[in-house]
Amino acid sequence: MRSVLITGCSSGIGYDAALTLSQRDWRVFATCRTSEDCERLRADGRESFVLDYEDEATIAAAVDEALGRTGGTLDAVFNNGAYAIPGLVEDLPRDALRAAFEANLFGPVDLANRLMPTFVAQGHGRIVQCSSVLGFIPARVRGAYVATKHALEGITDCMRLELRGQPVHISLFEPGPSPTRFRINSQPLFVRCIDVEWSRIAEFYRDVVRPRLYDESGTPDRFELPASAVTARLIHALEAPRPRARYYVTAGTWLGAVAKRALPTALSDRIFVGL
Repeated sequence: MRSVLITGCSSGIGYDAALTLSQRDWRVFATCRTSEDCERLRADGRESFVLDYEDEATIAAAVDEALGRTGGTLDAVFNNGAYAIPGLVEDLPRDALRAAFEANLFGPVDLANRLMPTFVAQGHGRIVQCSSVLGFIPARVRGAYVATKHALEGITDCMRLELRGQPVHISLFEPGPSPTRFRINSQPLFVRCIDVEWSRIAEFYRDVVRPRLYDESGTPDRFELPASAVTARLIHALEAPRPRARYYVTAGTWLGAVAKRALPTALSDRIFVGL
């Protein structure tokens, strides 16, 4: 049975990927940041254990657990977990920015590196990095997330070059909007990290950012696609003989790529400032 380790499986893209791949006869190790979420997944019959990107010990333990359960083999890893801290760059505390890089960059790279010897030794392996449309375009109030995803894309491109001639494929996923708990999960981080009343744009936070962040209307984004759209590309990245280096997901990602590459910066900035 083919095996894959997936991070961020408590909901959204990670949960859908774990469920769908299990139905396709993959052995899925569905990891989460908290033991409570892992217990919930185990109650549903999933193989789940803790992996918190910000805790190096849990990454090492998760790798040992997965390899121990399979007898030392693993076919793929899907680095899906990530979070955002909404706020202007000038309002981001240094500790908050450091934490974002731990969770969105250092952790995924650490996990891939720990699995690399297994992939090379067994003669095959797939690494799938979940970036974002914000991995190659900018957006206001999302500086921390944009920075980590731009960095993930850069280091993944370097890894792909360094893996030439090795039996390991690495792919980048660049999804646009998806109806996940991503926005909800960022709410407590916004409250904890951003001092709204001391910001020079306090009114913008109150009138624009907070209403969008706490919007409970359920109105979908115009470019939104369900998590299953990402899973469909994931299946190709894991099962196709020649997986792609990049997978755009949603029309918004394609439009963002065109605007970033084809338009003058001044014009693309006018587009991106409204996101």
